[in-house]
Amino acid sequence: MENKGLSSLFLILILASFIVSLHPVNGDLRYSIQEELKLRSVVGNIAKDLGLDLRTLSSRNPRVDFEESRKHYCEINLSSGDLITSERIDRESLCGKKPSCVVKADLVLENPLELHRINLLIQDVNDNFPKFRENLIEMEIRESADKGNRFSIEEAHDADVGQNAVQSYNLQKNDNFILSVDNNKVELVLENTLDREKQQELNLLLTALDGGSPQRSGTVVIHVTVLDANDNAPVFSQDVYKASLAENSPPGTMVVHVRATDADDGVNGDVTYHFGHASDENVNIFSIDPKTGVIRVSGEIDFEESKSFEMRIQAKDGLGLTSYAKVIIDITDENDNAPVINVKSLTNPVPENVSPGTEVGIINVQDRDSEKNRQVRCSLQQNVPFKLVPSIKNYYSLVTTGQLDREVVSDYNITITATDEGSPPLSSSKSVHLSVADINDNPPVFEEQSYSAYVSENNKAGSTLCSVTARDPDWRQNGTVIYSVLAGEVNGAPVSSYVSVNGDTGVIHAVRSFDYEHMRSFQVHVMARDNGSPPLSSNVTVSVFISDVNDNCPQILYPAPEGSSFMTELVPKAAHGGSVVSKVIAVDADSGQNAWLSYHIVKSTDPGLFTIGVHSGEIRTQRDISQSDSMKQNLIVSVKDNGQPSLSATCSMYLLISDNLAEVPELKDISYDEKNSKLTSYLIIALVCVSTFFLTFIIIILGVRFCRRRKPRLLFDGAVTIPGAYLPPNYADVDGTGTLRSAYNYDAYLTTGSRTSDFKFVTSYNDNTLPADQTLRKSPTDFADVFGQPDVSPENNELATRVF
Repeated sequence: MENKGLSSLFLILILASFIVSLHPVNGDLRYSIQEELKLRSVVGNIAKDLGLDLRTLSSRNPRVDFEESRKHYCEINLSSGDLITSERIDRESLCGKKPSCVVKADLVLENPLELHRINLLIQDVNDNFPKFRENLIEMEIRESADKGNRFSIEEAHDADVGQNAVQSYNLQKNDNFILSVDNNKVELVLENTLDREKQQELNLLLTALDGGSPQRSGTVVIHVTVLDANDNAPVFSQDVYKASLAENSPPGTMVVHVRATDADDGVNGDVTYHFGHASDENVNIFSIDPKTGVIRVSGEIDFEESKSFEMRIQAKDGLGLTSYAKVIIDITDENDNAPVINVKSLTNPVPENVSPGTEVGIINVQDRDSEKNRQVRCSLQQNVPFKLVPSIKNYYSLVTTGQLDREVVSDYNITITATDEGSPPLSSSKSVHLSVADINDNPPVFEEQSYSAYVSENNKAGSTLCSVTARDPDWRQNGTVIYSVLAGEVNGAPVSSYVSVNGDTGVIHAVRSFDYEHMRSFQVHVMARDNGSPPLSSNVTVSVFISDVNDNCPQILYPAPEGSSFMTELVPKAAHGGSVVSKVIAVDADSGQNAWLSYHIVKSTDPGLFTIGVHSGEIRTQRDISQSDSMKQNLIVSVKDNGQPSLSATCSMYLLISDNLAEVPELKDISYDEKNSKLTSYLIIALVCVSTFFLTFIIIILGVRFCRRRKPRLLFDGAVTIPGAYLPPNYADVDGTGTLRSAYNYDAYLTTGSRTSDFKFVTSYNDNTLPADQTLRKSPTDFADVFGQPDVSPENNELATRVF
């Protein structure tokens, strides 16, 4: 029982191994088709047999490569997965007389790379007729020939094989000959003796029939001439001659020497040699000497085209008796074919961000030689980030070995070299051009880390400030740079209200006119963005510096400008030469030399009495005051800056030389200013238009003026404090160039009361200031005679007085 169990198990294992052996190795496929199929006939369904998904079949780039042939007999229908014929398939041209004709092909799939062997068994169809080498066979037979003599006839040739080849012969019925066929050896057998006197010539029709369906046939006419006796036919020394010949043997090379002998004498024993039935190709490649029987090379011998030749040789004596022998010539391979490199697939261009080891191409190398001569090694030149990886059979994968960077190298010319193992070895090269596709992996880079722009104030809107430039080494839209100003604020206003940038050129323009006195500098941030997907960007800071322009006149703070209060100063009679009696205070909103101020007296009542400090604005006495000097002094002071061109402003300074206010005469009324004159004109026009109110208005005016003369207005209605330093807003003293210094600040206090009220003077901060302890209360009209008619408005006609 145990032996039976072991035997059963052994049989099961053998059966399993046999079943496994029936499956194609490595996914091999085998199809059987007939020759001469119509184009696009279906051979089989590749997708179904290999379990491939039709939805992904197209993306895998399937193709069929045929070995040892430049033709592509089949291709794949990508929509159905069928293997279909694409060229005429002729079994006779592919395999000749071989009983089995198998065409081998490789099915190549990519992504991932797969290789499947396809074996196509080409079945023969009866598409060829039996054919004799000649249409007429000439034979000469002696009338003395005995019954039973045999005369060889060259057999017919049918390019088909098997049952479709020549199967039988048929000789037309006659009185003298019958047909004998043995192993394709065709002979005429003399059945009845010949009689030349009765019949000198005979015409026999020989027919060759194949076994195909439908059956095909070929005929030849045998012309027999009856002669006197020729008893013996030529006899070859061998029935089959074999020879070996190296391919590429030069013309004239001897291949084989065939010999036949004839026992007859004289002309009957002279033998000549000819090719029997042979293809045109064999006739063009070889030649035979008709007298010696030496076969030589006359054409090109190529092992890759034909590995062997088979020919029939005819020996014929002088009177037409023949015999035949077979010659088989085997061709030995020489290493005469360099490897052929074929690029089957190539990803071009290659994205620069592919990872190392990515397959970018499939290379196939073929060598038509055999055995060791067809073994091939492949290599690449140095210094390229690619390598060849052997894949399946004679296929290689071209893969990356490092990171690609289009900005460093944008194109590669890869030279593939294939060398066989022959002696001497042969090699070939092929150049493959690979371009690197750009990926947006570089942000724009500004040429400078920061930019500075300098512009003078009062610039025109739209003027150019500066230009920023960013470079992006990427290609096309990935390298196209677009500029923009980042959102932000400058002094509480959007930055876009100050500057703008040209998106294409990077030129920055001013949107408005700048004022140095309000803003001396500001910063904006400019962004450079490429047009890639996703876009990359970088920023840069642009500092805008505004330079000053002399566009502001000096502003006089003291004495107050005309049109406001009427200012005067009290100078003691005991003032000595060089004493400070007053000071002109002015500022300039500009900066630098544009704010450097200088003071000049352009007009005075007594030119030799007072002088002014050019840079300090202090008014001093040039000499001691004398009794002859006029009590009332008027100075017109001009204040100039140092800009180009220079700007200036003027003011009037009123000085009273007196030790006692009682000596000062009554002040007369000061005429109305221009505004009141205009108002009076308007009132007059109104009075003309409204005559009804004219009389009433005259009475009111007269009453007002009468009241003024009876009660002079006080110079001051209350205590007034003149601040020691007054600066308008937005004015600054730059680098000590202004004229306001704390050493020249003064405080004065005035009280209301009668004309003899006390006026308290406070000591100046300046040691050079003269003391004074008088009080002044006068009407502005009292100064009218000396100073003229100053412009004083009715609303603000107070005369402010400062005494040093």
